[in-house]
Amino acid sequence: MPSILCIETSTTVCSVAIGNENGIIAHKEVNAGFTHAENLHVFIDEVIKEAGSNRKDIDAIAVGKGPGSYTGLRIGVSAAKGIAYALNIPLISMNTLMNLCVSAKKQIQDKEIILCPMLDARRMEVYTAFYNQQLDELANTNALIITNESLNELCNKGNIVLFGDGANKCAELIKENSKISILENLMPSAINMIGYSIEQYNKKQFEDVAYFEPFYLKEFFTGAK
Repeated sequence: MPSILCIETSTTVCSVAIGNENGIIAHKEVNAGFTHAENLHVFIDEVIKEAGSNRKDIDAIAVGKGPGSYTGLRIGVSAAKGIAYALNIPLISMNTLMNLCVSAKKQIQDKEIILCPMLDARRMEVYTAFYNQQLDELANTNALIITNESLNELCNKGNIVLFGDGANKCAELIKENSKISILENLMPSAINMIGYSIEQYNKKQFEDVAYFEPFYLKEFFTGAK
């Protein structure tokens, strides 16, 4: 069975896991701000060692493609592409918002509720999308400015649960709204990538290692005009 190394660095979480069809073999992560440059390759070596493997035993590498932090995505995707190229193994990518949904659906009993992951995109803006319980995307990933009007539009879609590090931006505005609730303390993790990555591997749904780029969604802001 394929052994897949998974990397998730789209947010302040630096997360690495290795697993196969039987589940997670080894996992290492920390949420300590943007420490990816210092931690990522150390974590990769540690999980491979903990799994009793070496890099040549890895059949594919999966990476969180975004949206998310420009710097975090650049570090994670560069590492994943470098390993895929060096080992001549396939590269798989996973939307960071879908990653969040994998965690959220484990806590939700109502199968009709709409999943709405939200990642902080500065100020009152979030990266978001809508998914059903089967993790089918119901609306394309987009950048949304949180206002009373934008939240009222969300209500037209039905009962919704918000989660991710951008969801708390909505807390004050939804206090009286019975259609929207918030799941707290959910962040993207490499352990959420194992099942999806195995499915993609079996379907041979791979990225082009030479041309794959992170899904930044918005241009990087430098402060220059």
